Amino acid sequence: WTGKRPLGGVALAAAGALAAYEWNRQAGPRAAAGLSVAYVAAFAGSHPLAKKVGAWPSVFAVAGGVATASWAVTRRAAQR
Repeated sequence: WTGKRPLGGVALAAAGALAAYEWNRQAGPRAAAGLSVAYVAAFAGSHPLAKKVGAWPSVFAVAGGVATASWAVTRRAAQR
């Protein structure tokens, strides 16, 4: 929307920090660290995937993958 790519990085970092805070609160520091690694890896992996399937399908695929992992990890922690 803005044409400024660095602003996307700021938004990604802010969302990741908020997510890491919630993961830590809900499932503990080990889960938060693992999910944070998955979040960063998904972002990095979305770029080569976008070259094959397109930008938005790639975004939806990696966001869905991290969301599913987040749900599974925090749900498991809540059951303990």
